[in-house]
Amino acid sequence: MSGSISQLSEATFAEEVNGAAETVLVDFWAEWCGPCKTIAPILEELAGEQAGKLKIGKVDVDDNQGLARQYGVQSIPTMIVFKDGVEVHRMVGARGKAQLLEDLSTYL
Repeated sequence: MSGSISQLSEATFAEEVNGAAETVLVDFWAEWCGPCKTIAPILEELAGEQAGKLKIGKVDVDDNQGLARQYGVQSIPTMIVFKDGVEVHRMVGARGKAQLLEDLSTYL
């Protein structure tokens, strides 16, 4: 994983998400999740292309079950968009790059 995507945990989540100047996309995922692995390279691309407008973080639901519960994550991948620390959009399931950019366009 490149440095452009942050690994978030219960200890760092609030600071990373609430303190961000830009829109934050948080990917709730797990190592064993096939669709999660499918979208990982797409998120890497977006992190580079949208730097300064979009911050991307990943939460491993196996290691951070409290966060998954707190945000009502029942299926993965679940991607939640935060603006000023508030959830503004939620996407469940894998998406291609074009669909993901379309879903995010309002917030970038």
